[in-house]
Amino acid sequence: MPPALNAHSQPVGHDLPNWTPRQRPPRTPMQGRYCRLEPLSAARHAADLFDAFSQAPDASDWTYMSVGPFADAQAYLRFAEAAQASDDPLHHAVIDLATGRAIGSLALMRVDTASGVVEVGFVCYSRLLKRTRAATEAQFLLMQRAFDELGYRRYEWKCDSLNAPARAAAARLGFQFEGVFRQAVVYKGRSRDTAWFSIIDSEWPALRAAYQRWLEPGNFDAGGGQVLSLSSLVEQGASQAQETAGAA
Repeated sequence: MPPALNAHSQPVGHDLPNWTPRQRPPRTPMQGRYCRLEPLSAARHAADLFDAFSQAPDASDWTYMSVGPFADAQAYLRFAEAAQASDDPLHHAVIDLATGRAIGSLALMRVDTASGVVEVGFVCYSRLLKRTRAATEAQFLLMQRAFDELGYRRYEWKCDSLNAPARAAAARLGFQFEGVFRQAVVYKGRSRDTAWFSIIDSEWPALRAAYQRWLEPGNFDAGGGQVLSLSSLVEQGASQAQETAGAA
């Protein structure tokens, strides 16, 4: 869509006459088919989470995190207590419905209610959660909250530009790469260039349909392998959306 022109013939963004500031994300659970997201509780979740994170053979899962690794359960408990007290980031535990145990966490953060922008971050997936249906569903549940429940316009993903797995995950999940902010952060004594990705509200309906189709039990064979990949469904939905926009 071309930009609008103001009275001085300058290009400007389109008016949003019905826009109102959005509500902050609530501290309420989100239920899926394979997992449930609960506001992080140190008392309920810290022991399970530390145990899940301890399944990894080394500390490489923490290389690109601003926190961790944690020396022992008490150290992680102290982090979880601080995370529980935070409103931004608002941390959530990922509960595996098959076992009832917390096996990962992630957060909604940098919440901008005036503009309807929120970021998913602090994604800490244990080896019990990575590459599972629940791992994808957890992301989907937060997106649903942002777009469908709260009416946000923009949903962001940011990561160290050198974090290849995180960049690949963002692409698979349907985020659009927007560029690299050079020397944006100092963490763990290192300089970080930050890769930025986003999903905007006009892209969400096609993405939502792709997630719903991918998460259906019928999309997995008897051995648990996927029939259709999420990437292929996301690409298909994007192509259909472009065709619809072109026809309009």
